[in-house]
Amino acid sequence: MAHVNAALTPRARLRLGKLIVEDGWSVSQAAQRFQVSWPTAKRWADRYREEGETGMVDRSSRPHHCPRATPAPLRRKIVHLRWKQRLGPVEIAAIVGRAPSTVPHVLVCCGINRLSCMDRAAANSPPLRTSPPRRSCPRRCEEAGQHP
Repeated sequence: MAHVNAALTPRARLRLGKLIVEDGWSVSQAAQRFQVSWPTAKRWADRYREEGETGMVDRSSRPHHCPRATPAPLRRKIVHLRWKQRLGPVEIAAIVGRAPSTVPHVLVCCGINRLSCMDRAAANSPPLRTSPPRRSCPRRCEEAGQHP
């Protein structure tokens, strides 16, 4: 589905492609008619020529692969150290030889970034507080007389 500000919807792309490929319009004429740039009109005409009507739909912009992703064996080692030795991200990073910023990304992805996610005892214990809990803004503002 085309976004709101898209110059061409799939139907308009199809018309553009047919004008150039089947009706013999020049790319510059069709681009001017549809108020798009020459490279855009050429792209849609080429795609229509190669794929036909099915090529006029939106494609995913998701990358096909991520060459710099953390390798699976390293992810397994990070998760293993977290589960078995209950180490923090900095300690795990020192052991596996990676940047300390890499480890939290892996732990969040695996859902074990907090110890309370792994251990019932840690999950059931109340959080340690060094100061009283903060109140929400509306109540503080009312007490200060800022809001009616």
